Amino acid sequence: MPRISSAIVFALSVALAVVPGFAGAADAGPDASPAPTAPTTGAAEAAPLAPESRGMDEAARKAYAAKLREAQGLVEGKRYADAIAILDALSAAHPREPQARFIKGVALMDEGRADDAVTQYRALVADFPELPEPHNNLAVLYARKGEYALARDELERAIAAAPDYAIAQENLGDVYVRLAEIEYQRAATLERANHRVAAKLELVKKIGTSGVQAPVTGQ
Repeated sequence: MPRISSAIVFALSVALAVVPGFAGAADAGPDASPAPTAPTTGAAEAAPLAPESRGMDEAARKAYAAKLREAQGLVEGKRYADAIAILDALSAAHPREPQARFIKGVALMDEGRADDAVTQYRALVADFPELPEPHNNLAVLYARKGEYALARDELERAIAAAPDYAIAQENLGDVYVRLAEIEYQRAATLERANHRVAAKLELVKKIGTSGVQAPVTGQ
């Protein structure tokens, strides 16, 4: 199945598309002509070409890849408007190529335009439901807003699309911890004398302290 190219891998505890405690969000890579790869915490995995890339000749692929590299550099330099202008032009010229649209979502996330990023990724997963990375980043955005059930659903879709997608698996575990903490807190509130629930709540809070931080507003 097609996967989004990923030359640069970002952990969600750092700057681009992050939610503290989550494992990672993908970024599109510098070369669309070889087989695109999927992001992991430290390496990339080869996969088939995305649909539009198969329709490009070598010159077109190289030109597209060069523009992706340029836009990615602009995102890293926080020149978001310039990056998005390039990415929009690429998407207009190649509407069935997901990479430019994905990087635009990353740019919007990094810029703090969460609602726009949600809209971007929703459209992307509607057009390319088989790509796991947009589902992962959409889950990140939902988790950042405390919408853990929606985050869980998107991560499950990511895993269904790519069962070997370790980032989504780890993120899903983190989301389940947050959901568990919420439910244990509710139970503890309803039955304050229930020491069993209190112990479970304390346990998931300790897990959270060691890595599953509550997402905050504002990868």
